[in-house]
Amino acid sequence: MQEDRASATILMEYRKGVNVAKLKLAFYWAASCGGCEIAQLQIGEKLLKVTEAADIVFWPVAIDVKYRDVTAMPDGSIDVCFFNGAIRSTEQEHMARLLRAKSKLLISYGACAGNGGIPGLANLYNRKLILERVYLETPSTANGEKTLPRTEYEAPEGTLQLPELFDSVRTLPQTVQVDYIIPGCPPEERTTWLALEALLSGQLPPAGAVVSHSEKTVCDDCRRKKNEKKVKKFYRPFEIIPDAENCLLEQGLLCAGLATLGGCGAPCPQANMPCTGCYGPPRGVTDQGAHFLSAVSSVIDASTPEEINRIIEDIADPAGTFYRYSLPQSLLRRARIP
Repeated sequence: MQEDRASATILMEYRKGVNVAKLKLAFYWAASCGGCEIAQLQIGEKLLKVTEAADIVFWPVAIDVKYRDVTAMPDGSIDVCFFNGAIRSTEQEHMARLLRAKSKLLISYGACAGNGGIPGLANLYNRKLILERVYLETPSTANGEKTLPRTEYEAPEGTLQLPELFDSVRTLPQTVQVDYIIPGCPPEERTTWLALEALLSGQLPPAGAVVSHSEKTVCDDCRRKKNEKKVKKFYRPFEIIPDAENCLLEQGLLCAGLATLGGCGAPCPQANMPCTGCYGPPRGVTDQGAHFLSAVSSVIDASTPEEINRIIEDIADPAGTFYRYSLPQSLLRRARIP
């Protein structure tokens, strides 16, 4: 980690007026929705503090830099790379390995990179089932020739190539070694700035740390009243209007706050919506979905197996509820498909 701290040292010297080269930053977007790109801009005027000490050398969504330009960079020439998105294709795997080689610090940014995120729910299926559903089975698809994507096509201009889709979605830490993890879908502004401030000040956390304001759970950040939890019916968020004071789980909404790392400030419960778990598992928890499932099962108020079955039937999407952001990172990893 002494070499990894070189980036922070450059920032400290720059702020002291020492004549050193500006930091080189990179940002990359793999399998994700693009929300992390917006989140990186939500620090607002604090961006000026970053640009005083750093130049952005690679950011496909914002500047015109080609893959070949990154390939030509010397190894270790990028000081810090923020990598968001899961790994589900050969191109994304290639870029993860390339940016790992080119970067002194590689930071997993957002739920998709760190835990698999929403794209990770594709692990309930496989490549064949996904392609058939998208290109053959959807009611709005007109594909009489039943054509599926190919990785190569011979055109008059030459051979055109597409990345190959993997059977399983992987996280960035499952693909390459990362130095830090910033959680969230997307990360809250306060979390993004916490990481940038650590770089600017040189006060880096231990290698491999998950960067957050809290060591506890979202429940600890939530100001709602917590009483004895006894649930006789679960609701989907559109089915009820919960009161604004009491614990959402106690009101029958599947709130993942007790199974999610805090530090976000609990914005969802404050807005009368249950936490969905985007900050990943709390400290010491390996499988967020299993932890959430165990907690929910402990609050069901039923005296017979029949009553238990009736209550759990209200959970419309168990896999998407308990493993919404963390299936690839969980002990399960994926569904078994013959």
